[in-house]
Amino acid sequence: MATPVLVRFVDVGFAVSGSVILEGVDLTIRSGDVIGVSGPNGAGKTTLLRLLATLHRPTSGTYSVLGIGPGCRPEELASGRREIALIGHTPALWPDLTLRENVDLVARLRGDPPGADPLETVGLERVAGWRAGHASLGMQRRVEFARLLNRTPRLLLLDEPLAGLDDATRPLVDRTVARVADRGGAALLVSHDPAAVTGLVTRRIAVSAGVVHEEPR
Repeated sequence: MATPVLVRFVDVGFAVSGSVILEGVDLTIRSGDVIGVSGPNGAGKTTLLRLLATLHRPTSGTYSVLGIGPGCRPEELASGRREIALIGHTPALWPDLTLRENVDLVARLRGDPPGADPLETVGLERVAGWRAGHASLGMQRRVEFARLLNRTPRLLLLDEPLAGLDDATRPLVDRTVARVADRGGAALLVSHDPAAVTGLVTRRIAVSAGVVHEEPR
């Protein structure tokens, strides 16, 4: 039986005001893939993640991301996006809300099932009442991963996932990625240091000057 395809880009490009950011992207992502993404600053890595998260729409080519594609209905877009998780290079928390409120609000919006206390799992239960804007970068990163503990996205997108995490917390990234892949999803990990995620990836791609190409294993 063929491995299910979750994402397919065919000759995808993205440009802003006539400036080409990505061009000619051919990329297929299948169930179980863990893809390491490397490339210099400004090459288009973050733009690729945002295209995969459906936050940007390609300006050329054809695409399908978890069933989201050109002309899809609003309910299809909303349903597909609930299966995508993006953790960017800068934590996306509401600074005036507490760490607990940042976790609970997102869980309610997504309709996550109840489960174990995610902040306890990541070691932040004692500071759950701190405002996010007063927490360290490492704490904020752990909150973002805590949001994923009671759900398993089908497509996990991580931009510099180890930034701000100490050695004791880094296994949290491994466990999260492994859970997604084991349950039939896929993950992409952007890192300036490919060696840092060597043990996680099954495929590698590189982005250079807006062009994406597969690298040998």
